[in-house]
Amino acid sequence: MSDGSSWIEIVLLAMLAAFIGLRLVSVLGKRTGHERPVGDAFRPGAPEVTAPSQRVPPKLRSVVTVPTGTDGTLAPALQSIVDADPTFNPERFVAGAHSAYGMILGAFWAGDARGLEGLVSDEIADSFATAIGERDGKRLDNRLDAIEGVAITNAEMIGQMAEVTVRFNARVTIAGVATTTSDVWTFSRHVGSNDPAWLLIATDDETPGDGNLDA
Repeated sequence: MSDGSSWIEIVLLAMLAAFIGLRLVSVLGKRTGHERPVGDAFRPGAPEVTAPSQRVPPKLRSVVTVPTGTDGTLAPALQSIVDADPTFNPERFVAGAHSAYGMILGAFWAGDARGLEGLVSDEIADSFATAIGERDGKRLDNRLDAIEGVAITNAEMIGQMAEVTVRFNARVTIAGVATTTSDVWTFSRHVGSNDPAWLLIATDDETPGDGNLDA
């Protein structure tokens, strides 16, 4: 009987061991040798590899071209404006100033204050309007015969404002008398503005003797 009881105990223990083994397998799963290692919470894993970003080549700096008739020593000053506003082209500016000179004088002599809009600053517009009013809006017998020379004499950045001064040498007829004039005008533009227009902000007369164009 003792031998039979021993065999029964052995069988029961074997069955219990098998049962425990099956439970462990079902709970923990089978290890295949390809499991990912458990990470260490205090030790970061390998850094994530990312593709190197493509380098964007820097924009090439526009080198200024000094217009014909303008002193070459003004190149650095003009370059400072180009650096602030890459759309600025001194040669195109001179061409535009050439046109503006004739348009502004024509409107002023004709007594057309509205014709000055978009060409001059508010201060200059008020000054011209006062002069036109003092002659009761009368048209002056003046005529621009030719612009013989246009040259930039100064250029600078003042904050976000670009200022360029231009000398105009011209032949005009004033009250029937032909004469030559030398006007120095300063134009300004905010480089951050979407408006490409340059406005006349100051005028000076370098004509020897009596060079008053509104005479």
